[in-house]
Amino acid sequence: MIRSAKIDWEINILTLRQEILLLPSTWSPHFNTQHYEGEWTVLPLRAPGGHHDRIIPDLMQEGEYQDTPLMQNCPAIRQLISTFQCPIRSVRLLNLKRGAIIKEHRDHELAFEHGEARLHIPVFTNEHVEFFVQQERIIMEPGECWYINANLPHRVANYGPTDRIHLVIDCTVNDWLRELFERSPKTTVAEERKTGELLKMIFELRLQNTDITNKLADELEQSLLEQA
Repeated sequence: MIRSAKIDWEINILTLRQEILLLPSTWSPHFNTQHYEGEWTVLPLRAPGGHHDRIIPDLMQEGEYQDTPLMQNCPAIRQLISTFQCPIRSVRLLNLKRGAIIKEHRDHELAFEHGEARLHIPVFTNEHVEFFVQQERIIMEPGECWYINANLPHRVANYGPTDRIHLVIDCTVNDWLRELFERSPKTTVAEERKTGELLKMIFELRLQNTDITNKLADELEQSLLEQA
């Protein structure tokens, strides 16, 4: 499975910066407060039902994703989004304030292989931002476009003197996006076994109750803990 990919995309970063600096200061704290320390704020531009206060990117009870009123203030972002030839789910600006840390976590099933791709476009960043996906550090420069497999363990820290703002776009995978990924440089990892399959293997190994099978069962149980 793909761990990360640098997408071949031309982005006018100066226009995006100017646009974001003029947006109203109505940023909200990120909803997942257990997963970070410091300030991590969000500005939804496309959300379920088009609600500007809906900072959770899941569909929940709404019918479909729609632009929020804030998107009207973002012609450059709208233009960028219009070039995507795949369904767009959420579009958000995420600001990891200086000194803030996002703890290691996983976003369940949010991966290219599971039909959804999360793209990061750094708009404001600094060289002291550390973004790790499964212990691989990914250095994202302003104006680049990166896919990260959010289903894998990942963490971020902003040790720099400035805020880090990313434009984050969640897309539904289709043939156009597959072709785009195919020609993009990427890193991969082995596909993880499903939890049910691992539990069945552990059970069968324990039934044999030998030193070797118990050791193998211990190793599988440890892999489950690492995936949790």
